[in-house]
Amino acid sequence: MGELLQSSDGAIRLADAVMRSAGGRMVLLRLAAPAVPNADAEQLGLATPAYQDVALGPATFHKANSVIKLLISASAVHEVVGSLGFDSANVLFETAVGLFVDDLLYKITNSYSSQAMGMPYCYWLTLEPPVR
Repeated sequence: MGELLQSSDGAIRLADAVMRSAGGRMVLLRLAAPAVPNADAEQLGLATPAYQDVALGPATFHKANSVIKLLISASAVHEVVGSLGFDSANVLFETAVGLFVDDLLYKITNSYSSQAMGMPYCYWLTLEPPVR
């Protein structure tokens, strides 16, 4: 069992190194901030929506034809999933408002992982560019 965990950790470290050497960058995942319990404005629906931006990286872009995909390190995603209490990376990406890249907010339309020995080592996000 220890060998299995070490092998999948190696795949994550290798993916991180490749993304960094390929010019990996940081992107911001925009999430809705949790509601404040017992706040009158929240209960009446008068509160202004609040957001929190979470840094993810290394990340690299892949553009083929008109499809924009972003490759994100699994180590960064797993850290956010654990620290914010999400059930999985899929839930994290489904509930996200979008992804900030160079001050533009992209919509996440699809997410999936690449795996080694049953453990994700990177996540692919299909992005829809903002409408100008």
